[in-house]
Amino acid sequence: MVDKREEFKGKHVLILGLAKSGFAAAKLLHSYGAILTVNDRTPFEENEQAKELADKGIHVICGGHPLSLLDGRIDYVVKNPGIPYSNPIVKGALEKNIPVITEVEIAGIISKADIIGITGSNGKTTTTTLIGEMLKNSAKRPLVAGNIGTVLCEVADRATEEDVIVAELSSFQLMGTRTFHPKVALLLNLFEAHLDYHGSMEDYGAAKARIFAAQTPEDYTVYNESDERIRELVKHSKAKKIPFSTKSICEDGAYIKDGIVYFQNEAIIPLEKIVLPGKHNLENILAAISAARLSGAKQEQIVHVLATFSGVKHRTQYVGTVEGRKFYNDSKATNILATKAALSAFNEPIVLLAGGLDRGNEFDDLKPYLNQVKAIITFGQTAPKIERVAREAGIEVIKRVDNVEEAVPVAYGTSSPGDVVLLSPACASWDQYKTFEQRGDIFIDAVHKLK
Repeated sequence: MVDKREEFKGKHVLILGLAKSGFAAAKLLHSYGAILTVNDRTPFEENEQAKELADKGIHVICGGHPLSLLDGRIDYVVKNPGIPYSNPIVKGALEKNIPVITEVEIAGIISKADIIGITGSNGKTTTTTLIGEMLKNSAKRPLVAGNIGTVLCEVADRATEEDVIVAELSSFQLMGTRTFHPKVALLLNLFEAHLDYHGSMEDYGAAKARIFAAQTPEDYTVYNESDERIRELVKHSKAKKIPFSTKSICEDGAYIKDGIVYFQNEAIIPLEKIVLPGKHNLENILAAISAARLSGAKQEQIVHVLATFSGVKHRTQYVGTVEGRKFYNDSKATNILATKAALSAFNEPIVLLAGGLDRGNEFDDLKPYLNQVKAIITFGQTAPKIERVAREAGIEVIKRVDNVEEAVPVAYGTSSPGDVVLLSPACASWDQYKTFEQRGDIFIDAVHKLK
């Protein structure tokens, strides 16, 4: 069998942007014999990753993105997913017909293991985690990777035919793929997100659809039958189509009937035995069951996971109860759809903590979901926008604070025993925090201080 790693031997590759993915790709391609130039905007003196690569003999250019990088032979540009396509070097490479890829494409080329790819606007991490757990004790060892934490190409490099990779994939990552085709591709949902990057909903949907663009009739596309946009996109998939829905009977896929979850007409588990909270998670569960069964998961393992798995950190995560108030960390809710789902998960009165990076959108779509919200604590760039919607929704208690840490004691003082205090920002964290994880950890620490 031809070693696909030979694809990069002797090739001239420009790594554009480091961070986790670029750093991993650079080390990997260097080990394969690629001729590398690494470019990162952080000055060399402050760039530990660049220093480590330079010590390996790799050509490193830091402090900016000079167009002269495109002079001479370049076979591939491997870009950090966060770098937009408006970047002059990216535009210049595309004009010269140089392939611009992300490390996900590299992973697809080199992997000896089948890949399950999961994408969607919301629910990716929960679904990825569920599938990884469901595949334990099956014929193949699950390796969880991608946007969930571990760089995909690193995992693909060590994976064997005895493994199966379960990969969370973002639209940013998928845009940089050409031949990548997972054995099982999941498209969970589509909501207006990252339009500052993609420019339009059509382009955003097209980026998500890259997950099945290169699939063959031997592969599977698992998709949300209830999402009209997704139904249109998957018409172009050449793979076997496996639908799931919480609203209709999908005999070819996963569905709910008479309070029981089914996959291809086989009963899996009664809803009452599933411990993961929230109606929105039922779609994630149906998608996960589909992918797991198609990949060889055992029935008893699937049932065990659904009867014991209570959630992922920062995703409607139960933090604790203080004087009768239940605190939940949903810092991963970086868009309106995610916050809608979180608000729908509870029947109790809610004190909502929300706000963050202003991407130019309004929050009127939240109004129908605020009927249980008795008070709202805002922070970040979008605080005024969220407060306007709260006033129009009839919420009487609206308070603004500087940050999440200040919001927790204010929320406690505003709440009563029996209430839910919910951090579900409906915004990205980057105006105040490096990541949504940092924002969520600060919330958790502040709750523990209350205790």
